[in-house]
Amino acid sequence: MTGAETAIATRADFDIIRYAQLWEDGDVLCAAMGDVAGQRLVSICSAGDNALALLTLDPAEVIAVDLSPAQLACLQLRIGAYSSLSHPEFLRLMGARPGTDRAALLARATADLPPEIRAFWEERSADVAAHGAGGVGKFERYFRLFRRFVLPLTHSRKTIKDIFIPRNPEERARFFDKRFNNWRWRLMMKLFFSRFMMGRMGRDKAFFDHVEGSVADHVSSRLRHAAVDTDPSQNPYLHWIMTGTHGAALPTAWRAENYDTIRNRLGRITPHLGAFEGVDITDAAGFNLSDIFEYMPPEVMEPVFAGLLDKAKPGARLIYWNMMAPRRHPEALAPRITRLQQIEDAQKARDMAFFYSDFVVEEVKA
Repeated sequence: MTGAETAIATRADFDIIRYAQLWEDGDVLCAAMGDVAGQRLVSICSAGDNALALLTLDPAEVIAVDLSPAQLACLQLRIGAYSSLSHPEFLRLMGARPGTDRAALLARATADLPPEIRAFWEERSADVAAHGAGGVGKFERYFRLFRRFVLPLTHSRKTIKDIFIPRNPEERARFFDKRFNNWRWRLMMKLFFSRFMMGRMGRDKAFFDHVEGSVADHVSSRLRHAAVDTDPSQNPYLHWIMTGTHGAALPTAWRAENYDTIRNRLGRITPHLGAFEGVDITDAAGFNLSDIFEYMPPEVMEPVFAGLLDKAKPGARLIYWNMMAPRRHPEALAPRITRLQQIEDAQKARDMAFFYSDFVVEEVKA
């Protein structure tokens, strides 16, 4: 086991679906990646949505890497669903839209998948029927508890519905300050989004090893960004957290205008179980690294980062998020990296995945 794998794999449980959908904005990822048509890309898999979103950039290949067989099974399900379902059926299966036929859609989507993947999803058929395939992860269950037990104590159904009325920034600020951010909400935020609760019921507690400060305070401050600085009516992540569906907003890979493009390029996705060190990335032009560096102490991050630089082609972009643990390229590697701050700033301003405090775009020097 490599240093990067050891840093988190021995502390976190990868036998479960941790994320049944992506909680990172595919729009800002694709915009930051630049022109990579005909190039090879490498992506953290997670639930697979952003690896699939990268297909809209017309790359030659996207290698989807993950330590978790369960997360790769989420990608395999999507591949089966894109191949066999219409777009409205896909949305019902995933849970973005209501549906009573999800068990039948799941059977169709998995019919041509390997037997072990089909068995994996058959075991979860009842949960998929109830919540959609995008709602069966640990993180999504956490938000389901939030909607059931916390929201009713803080806001009426009308207030929740009114979050998603389109408004200008001044009206959004007034709504947030006057109607939404009341004392009951602030109290529940401190309790439900504490490090203890998120580590026990949402993210794995090992993912907070290198985090400093209050998780609840961080989430509160970022929620204001989502509610005021960006338009909540267009935010699929906020829609799901508050309502359990996506409403009028959809993530990049789930939109109608991208559906056929992704379907026609599914053969360009290569799943890989393991860490980056086990992947041939010698000619990769772009890397979607999710937030993996948050899970590593600096002494582990540096050799992992150096290994990526050694293999990546000149001009390749390294794209990643930070939630609460600040991570950028190690100082010793600064001569080999160019920070693309203008791209960072433009994409951070519109990033709908509001949990994250930073979005990093760096380029390998020639």
